Amino acid sequence: MAPLAIALLLFLQAQPAAEPPPASAEAASAQHRPAGAPQDDYQFVAWCYGALRGYLDLHDQVMPEVTRIESTYRAPGHKLADDLKVYAEIQKDGQRQLKVFQAALTAAEKASIRPINVIGAGAVQKGRSVWDAGPEVTKARLAQEWMSWALPARCETTAKALEASATLLGASLKANVEPEGAPPAPPPEQPAAPSPN
Repeated sequence: MAPLAIALLLFLQAQPAAEPPPASAEAASAQHRPAGAPQDDYQFVAWCYGALRGYLDLHDQVMPEVTRIESTYRAPGHKLADDLKVYAEIQKDGQRQLKVFQAALTAAEKASIRPINVIGAGAVQKGRSVWDAGPEVTKARLAQEWMSWALPARCETTAKALEASATLLGASLKANVEPEGAPPAPPPEQPAAPSPN
């Protein structure tokens, strides 16, 4: 079997089987992609990266308004400092998730036989654009949206599956490639010319 056919077969075997229907509405929403998000796994992960990057980048802009909102509407028995720590933890976890997405995107780009990074960049921009607020959006409204936003659960699971598949495919495609810097094969030996008598 040709090496490319073997690689394709291995790649297809690594794809998950059809999933049974979810048991709850929450599980169903975790399986579906948000409206406007790409359906292709590579582009979806790029979209997730862009949406999360846009969210994290808004932190410094929205925190004064978030602090005002949290100070004004206090839940009984909760300390403001404790509630604000949640946003710092979200930032830290977001940075970790960005690394997961970047690793998956890089693996997919390396495994692809054609350049796909331009497509990925477009999907990143599309994801980031979910945070493009027009002039009619007040600071309070933007802060409220920011406070209640959550990255779709499917982003991280899709990224991990994409990286695993791409890594397997990339390794399969490189199976018959000579390693760089390998010494050239010696030329075949020529039979000795008969000596003249």
